[in-house]
Amino acid sequence: MSRPDGTLRGWPRTLFARLMVILLIGLVLAQGLAFSLVLRERSQVADRLMLGNLGRDVASSVAILDMMPADKRPAWLDRLGRRNYSYLLNAGTAGGDPPALKLSQEAVATIAEALGERYDVTANTLSADGAQFQVHLRLSDGSPLTIDVHPAPTGLSAWLPGLLCVQLALLAGCAWIAVRLVTRPLKQLAAAAENLGPDLKADLIPERGPAEVVHAAAAFNAMQQRIAGYLAERVQILAAISHDLQTPITRMRLRLDLMERSEAQDKLYSDLRAMEHLVREGVTYARTLHGSAEALARVDLDALLDSLACDYRDGGHAITLDGKVGAPVLTRPQALRRILTNLVDNALKFGGDVDIAVFREEEGSLAIAVRDRGPGIPEAELERVMQPFYRLETSRNRGTGGTGLGLAIAQQLAQALGGRLVLSNRQEGGLQARLTLPAQA
Repeated sequence: MSRPDGTLRGWPRTLFARLMVILLIGLVLAQGLAFSLVLRERSQVADRLMLGNLGRDVASSVAILDMMPADKRPAWLDRLGRRNYSYLLNAGTAGGDPPALKLSQEAVATIAEALGERYDVTANTLSADGAQFQVHLRLSDGSPLTIDVHPAPTGLSAWLPGLLCVQLALLAGCAWIAVRLVTRPLKQLAAAAENLGPDLKADLIPERGPAEVVHAAAAFNAMQQRIAGYLAERVQILAAISHDLQTPITRMRLRLDLMERSEAQDKLYSDLRAMEHLVREGVTYARTLHGSAEALARVDLDALLDSLACDYRDGGHAITLDGKVGAPVLTRPQALRRILTNLVDNALKFGGDVDIAVFREEEGSLAIAVRDRGPGIPEAELERVMQPFYRLETSRNRGTGGTGLGLAIAQQLAQALGGRLVLSNRQEGGLQARLTLPAQA
């Protein structure tokens, strides 16, 4: 099963964790393979050494036992026995299949070659895995002699597992440092991109480290400065247009004042007011692209919302307030008030009665919801209405007198506050505008 982002479930989300998992798995597999190869080589060397010693030792031991009187042979069995094999002065365990393991067959062949044609050598297995077997022969006086071979497993040195753990720990530490060096610049770049708000006043990324990191940091800093320059030029153009439009608008208003009272004069007055409002809103939106120059301050949000609601009630509007924060919040009060004013005006214009609810979300973020009982917005248009100068042609049309900048300004200011503005239709009817401020507030 995969997540919505296409990654497998259980797979780490962060690049740091993924690289660490890949490197650690690779290192463990490489160390395990090297360790197994060392053990295999050690076992093969031990087998070759054992076979070489087996032939010489068995030949001399059998010769000693063959030359001794029968009554003295038992005393020498312990002296001649070894860790991997021992001698029995009997016929041993009869029956059984001949040795099938390659090492066992080589051991029997080595013993037979070392003893020569003087002794008739036979062998049979005793254990199910074929590792333990017996070699049978008869001495010169006809007495039976059995060589019981039971290869002992190759033991590990006590320090070897500890050394392996130390090696893995050192490799894991080096991998952690390497992954940290690789992912830290990406983390810094992501943090700088997140802090790059509408004001474009985020701190520049330090241009130090490897050549690739320096190049990426320099490119990001240059991009930030270019964008800031483009937006500054945009604001200057709009400000200049607004300033230059004031003069002809003022002249037109003076000329209208000198005209005789008529229906055409009233219409022209209405057009001039619309032009002034449009210019003023356009400049306001352009300034919000640079965020708010207002300083952060601790604000009693409950008092601010209550004051806002009272102002609208004094104007004859039906507005209710639900919920309390109960503590001061750190924000830009004028920007926050402008956002709420735009949202409430929008709700009153299209929805009649308005409810304002404030509450804390589970992750600690502060949420302010402005709800109306209007016709709502088609789901496909919820994001588009946040674009500047965009107005719906049905319930929210040009006949309402709006400029299409209220929600766009609110969204820009919300981003300047580090928050998020989301529109959604209510199940019981109407629209909800939800402003979410960060938990630090």
